[in-house]
Amino acid sequence: MSETVEVNETQDAQDTLAVAVAELRPSLEALLMVADQPLDQVTLASAVGYPVEEVAAALTGLASEYDEQGRGFELRSVAGGWRFYTREEFAPVVEAFVLDGQQSRLTQAALETLAVVAYKQPVSRARVSAIRGVNVDGVMRTLLTRGLVEEAGQDGETGANLYRTTGYFLERIGITSLDDLPELAPYLPDMDDMEDELGALAQPAPAPAPSAEDAPPVGHEEPSHGPGVEPDGGTEPT
Repeated sequence: MSETVEVNETQDAQDTLAVAVAELRPSLEALLMVADQPLDQVTLASAVGYPVEEVAAALTGLASEYDEQGRGFELRSVAGGWRFYTREEFAPVVEAFVLDGQQSRLTQAALETLAVVAYKQPVSRARVSAIRGVNVDGVMRTLLTRGLVEEAGQDGETGANLYRTTGYFLERIGITSLDDLPELAPYLPDMDDMEDELGALAQPAPAPAPSAEDAPPVGHEEPSHGPGVEPDGGTEPT
């Protein structure tokens, strides 16, 4: 029995060594260098053959090391995983090289539509259009094409397609989850100001003073009923 246990322990040790054949930090750097999306700690641990705890500590250590050395890139935890990013202060250099002087940004309409989806998701196109007050079909197609928005099933009552933001959206704005989105309250108008504006809009416009030309001739009386006269006083065109 003891010999069987010893054989199993020896085999386990050999298996572990067969997987973790390289140093941890360089192995993580090599994987992250070729990754086209954030990699979570479990995936990285499985790839390099080290325990998740050691991988997590190594990732944190690498991130701190890059910060201390002032590298042109940084290692960040975004959208549930880790990935290399160029530092913000070098964005103009990278932008000029990649875009060759051309700006490729979302329009104001696209940004507003994306914000509505982010805060109201899952949401239908009709709901987004109602909130923005304009048709958003074209803008939604752009957001879908760029991978910032995706379909999220159908509304149970209307059957309309619902939309939500993607993991790529979280990655692009640099947050881990939707809980990290800023609160809307500080950006909303003050309720007192809104009440004043609504009250002003509710006030009826003053009626223009009648001119001498509009006055009926002497002895003429307006009909109180008959064709062309509505019960509320409005007139139909003849």
